[in-house]
Amino acid sequence: MRTRTTTASTGLVAALAALLVLAGCTAPAGSPGGAVSSGPSVPAPAGGSGFEGPRPQDQNLLAWTGDPNDAGHVTAQTSAGVGGRITLVRIVLREEITWSNIWLGLAGLDPNAQLANCQLGVYDAKGSLVAATPDISPQLMTDAIAKPFPLAKPFAAAPGTYFIALLLNGSWATNALTLKSTGAGISVNAGLTPPNLRYSTVLTGQTSLPASVNLAEQSTSTINTGWASQWYAIS
Repeated sequence: MRTRTTTASTGLVAALAALLVLAGCTAPAGSPGGAVSSGPSVPAPAGGSGFEGPRPQDQNLLAWTGDPNDAGHVTAQTSAGVGGRITLVRIVLREEITWSNIWLGLAGLDPNAQLANCQLGVYDAKGSLVAATPDISPQLMTDAIAKPFPLAKPFAAAPGTYFIALLLNGSWATNALTLKSTGAGISVNAGLTPPNLRYSTVLTGQTSLPASVNLAEQSTSTINTGWASQWYAIS
């Protein structure tokens, strides 16, 4: 009788296990007391953030200070206000690129301007000049559009923080020679202090971009008068 009872119990357990398998129920490994869970597992949603807005690559550019579609404002300053003063605009690169050109949004021209010793350049996060253009004075007298200014020598720019430098010299009408900007005004440096200001000026009386600048000396006095948020791009 004992043998028959054991055989019957074993057969009943096997039948119940078969029914559970047919019903799609499984007992997770290590479940206390052989606890049973049922139903297929639900996969996590696929990653991806969808549309993220315009990117520089959409316009054959490598980086920019902002979407040029938003650069609808213009900035103007007197030659006495910015002549010989270096304007710095911070830009952050998140991948290595070969930097060949600085694009500037030239909004307006002064046909009677007398320009000389005007340059664009690039300083790294330590304030060292890593690239510069030749004198761009002739290009500031023609074609009020967004256009590239070639560096004298392209360079491999590693990811990190850089500052695009603009140096203007000469004389011009304040509201004639103008640059494109976002119109952010004095809010452009919200939350920032030297040497990490997004828009600033350093030095005065310069006729060429020096080999280095002290970023701790960044000033906002000129920026806060309206000379702020110039639009730049890189190619």
